[in-house]
Amino acid sequence: MTDDIAAVTPSDFHRADGLEDWRVLSDGAALFVGTASLEESARLVAAVAAIPGASTHPPAIDIRGNGVTFRLVTATDDQFGMTEADVEVARGIATAARELGLRADPSGLQSFLVIPGAPAGAEVMAFWRAVLGYVPRPDSPDEDLVDPNERGPAVWLETMGEPRPDGGGAIHVAVWVPEEQAEKRVAAALAAGGRLVRDDFAPSWWTLADASGNEADVATIANRD
Repeated sequence: MTDDIAAVTPSDFHRADGLEDWRVLSDGAALFVGTASLEESARLVAAVAAIPGASTHPPAIDIRGNGVTFRLVTATDDQFGMTEADVEVARGIATAARELGLRADPSGLQSFLVIPGAPAGAEVMAFWRAVLGYVPRPDSPDEDLVDPNERGPAVWLETMGEPRPDGGGAIHVAVWVPEEQAEKRVAAALAAGGRLVRDDFAPSWWTLADASGNEADVATIANRD
C-alpha cells in the first residue's frame, strides 16, 4: 500500500457516511443502481465520469438496460482492498445516482470465485493462468489469478489438505453476497436439494453441496477485517 493512500477495512467502509447502499464483496466494494432503460444507465455513467477522482481512480462498470453495477478496489503489491480513494469515489457515485433520482439495490449484488484444489497448487498455477489468460493478483501471486480485463471471476488455487483417493484435484465455487442476504441464499440452496457440508466458519462462509457432491460456498465479508 502506498504511503499516501490509507487502507480502509470492510467494516470502516460500511460505516462511512453516504455509502449505505454499497457492499464489500470478494473483489472490492460494489453498488448496483437500477434503471429503466439503457439510455438511463448511460446518463448515470456519464455523470459518474464527471465526479472528482473518477478519472484517476476509475471504478469497474457493468452497464445493462436494467441497471449499472460499479466496483471499486485498490490493488497494490501488498494489498487488494479498499482505501480512502475508494471511499471518496464511492460517495461521489452514490450522490450522482441520487441526483438522477435513481435507487440503489444491494440485493442485486454478488461476486463469483472459482476454487481449483490440488495437492500442490503451484504445480497447476501455470495451467490455469494459460488456459484462462489470467494474471497473478499483485498481493498474492502464488495463489490468486485475476482477469486483466476485469470481466471474469477470480480464481484461487487452494492446496488440498486431503487429496482425493486417486491423488487428483477438485474444484468448487464461492458465491459472495451481502451479509444480510447470506442466510436466505443458504436456505434457498438447501430447499433446492442441497446439503450442508459445514458451517464452522459462518457467517464468513457456509459450504454446501449438491446431490452429486459438487461444493459451493456462500460467503460474506463478515469477520474478515
